[in-house]
Amino acid sequence: MRNHTTKKVYMQKITTILFIAASIVMASCGSKPAGDLLAKKKATLDSLKTEQQKIADAIVKLQDEIAKIDTSAGSLQKAALVSLSVVGTENFKHYLDLQGKVEAVNISYVTPRNGTGGQVKQLFVVKGQAVHKGQLLLKLDDLLPSQTVKAAQQAVASWQAQYNNYADVYKRRKNLFDQGIGTIIQLNGDKTAADNAQAQLIAAEENLKTAQEQVNFTNVYSDVEGVAEDVNVKVGEFFTPAAQQIKVVNTNDLKVTANVPENYTTSVKEGDSILVSFPDINKMVKAKISVAGKIIDPNSRSFYIEVHLPADKDLKPNQIANVKIQDYSAANAITIPVNTLQTDEKGKFVLVAETIAGKLTAKKKPVTVGQSYGDKVEILNGLQAGDKLVTEGYQALYNGQPLTTAL
Repeated sequence: MRNHTTKKVYMQKITTILFIAASIVMASCGSKPAGDLLAKKKATLDSLKTEQQKIADAIVKLQDEIAKIDTSAGSLQKAALVSLSVVGTENFKHYLDLQGKVEAVNISYVTPRNGTGGQVKQLFVVKGQAVHKGQLLLKLDDLLPSQTVKAAQQAVASWQAQYNNYADVYKRRKNLFDQGIGTIIQLNGDKTAADNAQAQLIAAEENLKTAQEQVNFTNVYSDVEGVAEDVNVKVGEFFTPAAQQIKVVNTNDLKVTANVPENYTTSVKEGDSILVSFPDINKMVKAKISVAGKIIDPNSRSFYIEVHLPADKDLKPNQIANVKIQDYSAANAITIPVNTLQTDEKGKFVLVAETIAGKLTAKKKPVTVGQSYGDKVEILNGLQAGDKLVTEGYQALYNGQPLTTAL
């Protein structure tokens, strides 16, 4: 009779608590602003969760008391169906996840070699075309330089003829002088005329080279091998250095750039190994940080890193790249699925299965957590290898509840 009375009194208390909780929820559904209403509902939910745990603990305590008095009562508890996983150890790693992008190391803006530009007469490249180093891309108007070449060629021919004439006169004069005919003054005069003509010939030849080089300047070549990413000029338009009208990108020499939060200044440095993944092409490569910036950006509070990539035909400039930098590791660490971790007013806990009096029973275990990454969290204290963690069906369990597992 005493047991029955105790159960009845306690159930009345539980009913009262639940009624109060329901009243709070209903009272929160007034006409307050959405933000206030949401905050109040969250607070109410937290309160109910705390109360639920207290009720669950009280139920277990009452069941234990009843079981001591009425040994047949333990068999009345309903066993919960759960899934279990044996806790083990592994080498746990935590990564700093960043988003970066692929960039080309060598980008060449094609410019005219004469430094001034000119009108485009012929264009030999289109956007997206692969080009080679030294390939002719366009030809500028060469009318004036070509006329200068012709004038220089005529000057060379004229001075060549004069030099040939003066040289022949000097040769004859010297032959006569060697026979005792003529004076030294005549010989020196002829030699001076030949030398002057030769000097003028050399100067004319240099002018011709300069004029021919000016004509060559009207041929515009690619300085690097790559892809013509931009071709913003047409035949008849003016091609000028300042406009950056043709851009050639070397797609075989690429890098990934990303910004790292400043609190990682001392832990991220040049030479660190990282993982770079490219989600669009489902590819991952291992690389090393080649450049780590020494200046913190005042706006983003981050610093710049650069990672050189191996040549790969699937990689293209401006692709999205996910950068993973390892900043923590622990050997033989105990880890569990992060979703199995629960919280009450006393802190973090998990539920495990233990055999008590020959029966599989839920056991609440407070734990101390470390780092978490992905779907796993590191457990520093509270669990050990071999414990049977409840991984499914743990949401409605209470400490001491009988358990059963699927066959």
